[in-house]
Amino acid sequence: MAYMHASSPYAHQPVSTAKVMRTVLFATLPGLATLTWLFGWGSLIQLLLASLTALCCEAAVLALRGRPIRFYLKDNSALVTAWLLALSLPAYGPWWLVVLGTAVAIIIAKQLYGGLGYNPFNPAMIGYALLLIALPVPMTQWSLPLQLAQWPDFSDALSLIFAGNLALPDALTAATPLDAVRHKGGLTLSELWQNHATLATAWPAWVWLSLAWTLGGLYMLYTRIITWHIPVSLVASLLLISGLFYAGDPSNYSTPSFHLLAGATLFGAFFIATDPVTAATSNKGKLIYGAGIGILLFSIRSFGNYPDAMAFAVLLMNLSAPFLDYYTQPRTYGHQKAKRGLPKKG
Repeated sequence: MAYMHASSPYAHQPVSTAKVMRTVLFATLPGLATLTWLFGWGSLIQLLLASLTALCCEAAVLALRGRPIRFYLKDNSALVTAWLLALSLPAYGPWWLVVLGTAVAIIIAKQLYGGLGYNPFNPAMIGYALLLIALPVPMTQWSLPLQLAQWPDFSDALSLIFAGNLALPDALTAATPLDAVRHKGGLTLSELWQNHATLATAWPAWVWLSLAWTLGGLYMLYTRIITWHIPVSLVASLLLISGLFYAGDPSNYSTPSFHLLAGATLFGAFFIATDPVTAATSNKGKLIYGAGIGILLFSIRSFGNYPDAMAFAVLLMNLSAPFLDYYTQPRTYGHQKAKRGLPKKG
């Protein structure tokens, strides 16, 4: 009987980078649809603008580096960076905001390090963090959901974004739930929810949006694009630490469910923290990596200057990813113990 001799890896259906990135793009569609449904056409326009900027910047840098442009553009990694950044920005921010952030993400945070696979930090979060620090006014001009405001049609939305306005009309702007809680002043949380007219009314919109991101995340888990380790450990650590502080002082600390559903928690847990290039790769490392993001997220939200902190938490843990991978290496087949620490001398 003849046997076929073949070398590893023994993969039945190899998955290309382009297919992985397409799956991530498909997974964002429930969130994009929900954003458009609740907040109007702004997010869709920002996403198209970011995509065009990312492709142009990537092509320009590849041409300067003498690399094949079509080969690298068709891996869809530039589009993933553009989409994740655009979905993180205010829906009706000025056009130059998303262009600047996307250009920084592609040129500096990605291509400057050598392109996909060499960047130590998440490019989309680098662009977001730069915009938030350098341009806090347009980055904090969030809008009311459709239930509370009469939104402009598509052409008016284009005019609003490209007219150079730094802010929306007062009738269309509102603090996000995290903004309201972070700057509650001397009020207790119960008083804040009672006295803040739009907070309780707008809260269901953010819940629906978080559920949409979860749906996309579950799709990526089902297709095995990501594993459960980072999202589960991130959410678990956030719920645990927020629950401890809420149990100790419920008048000043929000409930665990609020931290879970407000802001970019679930979007970040599934789409940002799971970046295969900048996150930890071993299973134990992923658990520690996700838990670290959850703890940092709560700490910056509760004690820092920013109401939400997903970008900063992810970037800080990006720094620790090589360390975690080194000290959490699994046992190599044929060896009794996994490699731990530096080898002993002598």
